Amino acid sequence: MPVKTMKAIRQHAFGGPDVLRYEDAPMPELKTGEVLVRVQAVGVNPPDWYLREGYKMLPPEWRPPVSFPLILGTDVSGVVEAVADDAGGLERGDEVYSMVRFPAGMAGDSGAYAEYVAVPASEIARKPTHIDHVHAAGAPMSLLTAWQFLVDPGHDEPNPLQPNRHEPVPLEGKTVLVNGAAGGVGHFVVQVATLKGARVIAIASGRHEALLRDLGADEFIDYTQTIADDVVRNADLVVDAVGGATSGRFLRTLKRGGALFPIFPLGFSGFDEAEQLGVTVSATQVRSNGAQLAALGRLLHAEAIRVVIDSTYPLADAAEAHERAARGHIQGKIVLTVNEAR
Repeated sequence: MPVKTMKAIRQHAFGGPDVLRYEDAPMPELKTGEVLVRVQAVGVNPPDWYLREGYKMLPPEWRPPVSFPLILGTDVSGVVEAVADDAGGLERGDEVYSMVRFPAGMAGDSGAYAEYVAVPASEIARKPTHIDHVHAAGAPMSLLTAWQFLVDPGHDEPNPLQPNRHEPVPLEGKTVLVNGAAGGVGHFVVQVATLKGARVIAIASGRHEALLRDLGADEFIDYTQTIADDVVRNADLVVDAVGGATSGRFLRTLKRGGALFPIFPLGFSGFDEAEQLGVTVSATQVRSNGAQLAALGRLLHAEAIRVVIDSTYPLADAAEAHERAARGHIQGKIVLTVNEAR
């Protein structure tokens, strides 16, 4: 019997956007507990290009073994095509969205840059009916990251970067400084913090000010004009959605007892200074969670949280989407459209 095929973006070696090929690939075979989704849109996220390049930013011992060819991507919105045994609750034709197998699929096992993807039923939720597939696909990883950092980690898995479990802090009435506020994670952090009663100071370039104020930011700092860590003091929480080695500069903006949450904690070296200042530094690894997506879907449906789309590209043009990401200054999310996505 001939193997059923689909179109997908595959890569056969590590490298730049040019390694991404639009080609035929085998259709996924459903296993017990999985749902086959006919993909309508795919969200593009930083782990996609980290894997495309071979996780060069990770220590060698942390890099997952990879087999080629692989299919990138985790975030999908689409329509249920088939349901396997022990994956009840959904039927063919249901509209759903998911972050697929993350971080378990960091070696390219998630396979979202494709016309079809098999999703564990525990990682899937019904798509909010008031938003389209493009906006739904822009939500999962970035919105789950904001929620798991700020509200509920949703798991008890150990964090390899710190000895203790990540603990969100109360936000009601607190001052929260958000760096990289216009990006994929940042624009959700602004909204979640506002929803939970915080006073939000957003840092981004000037062209994003109107959007961020519309999303709930109380104050705005244009980093091209003002160095935020020179002017902000006594914040309760800093969420650095850029992260990396420069996160330590925000320690001086915090009051004693405050907290710094770097979304990308690799390279942070300010733990001794943080201890001297009485500041907690904590991070967590975003993880797939269908139950949380279901709850967040209700907020998306009610427009209590909005998905901002920077740009869309056809699946076949995934390389162009990665080139767009590499140029930076993204407002919201980049999304790939598949077939008749809308």
